[in-house]
Amino acid sequence: LIAQNWTQTRYFQGRPSANPGGANNAMTSGASNAGPTSLQLVEEVEERVADLKEANPDAEGAVPQDLVTASASGLDPHISPEAALWQAPRVARARGVEREAVERLVRACTEKPAMGLLGAPRVNVLRLNLELDRLHPVKEAAPVKKAPKKPRRQRGRRRQ
Repeated sequence: LIAQNWTQTRYFQGRPSANPGGANNAMTSGASNAGPTSLQLVEEVEERVADLKEANPDAEGAVPQDLVTASASGLDPHISPEAALWQAPRVARARGVEREAVERLVRACTEKPAMGLLGAPRVNVLRLNLELDRLHPVKEAAPVKKAPKKPRRQRGRRRQ
């Protein structure tokens, strides 16, 4: 259950990855090691904010921090409940369901801190997206079927 690279509008997106090859590449786990004074990091975050605002025009408030900053390992499958709820309008519109239904699902999929006090509430993006597909499937266009090939004529064995 490591991070996946979700790109379709009907799915919640996880944290960006600093890993070469993407978020689900466990062979190259690691962070960017860029600090708050890094101009490259500032530019990357600004670009991510602009991209997310464009892709989520109905989202309210500022883009949550965990959607624009990479995790330390690049493999973290979790986002904050706030990051998931911020994306809910886009996902609901793409799936043709009520926003409130998607928000209820986010709350239902929110994991509590361990033993009630260790860590922060979090949402596993893979589990949330799988649950979305189960409860609110998207009807996709049926694939175009090719006409079956005519079977080859079987030739009998020749006797010698």
